[in-house]
Amino acid sequence: MNKVPLTLRGAEKLREELTHLKTVVRPRITQAIAEARAHGDLKENAEYHAAREQQSFTEGRIKEIESKLANCQIIDVTKLNADGKVVFGATVELEDSETGDKVTYQIVGEDEADIKQGMISITSPIARALIGKREGEVAVVRAPGGVKEYDICAVRYV
Repeated sequence: MNKVPLTLRGAEKLREELTHLKTVVRPRITQAIAEARAHGDLKENAEYHAAREQQSFTEGRIKEIESKLANCQIIDVTKLNADGKVVFGATVELEDSETGDKVTYQIVGEDEADIKQGMISITSPIARALIGKREGEVAVVRAPGGVKEYDICAVRYV
């Protein structure tokens, strides 16, 4: 299995979520199941079935996070020496060649991507067009909405 890239911040968020699920959510669900069992007949006990379903989702998420952390390659962006190239983890300031609109994106792993926070997945069309380019170059993005050109204004590793 290939290692999935993950930024240091993304790995830390996953670890925090894992700790929260194991230390807060899991005990709360266990308590809810115990209380529902105390009510009697489990066949028609909606609280019991809801708690068991929540337990199933929580355990699935715990396994998913553990798997992701076990199969990831954590990249500390601040220690990269990419010589000005756009690489995984880089923060890139772009200007739309047509409209002049400026946007800033950080290229992150699929699990970290959040367009509202300016974090785009390494597998997105924009990120794929940017990888390997340098400040001052033009990136041509072939997206479902058509072809767009972006001028790369700045590349930072923060």
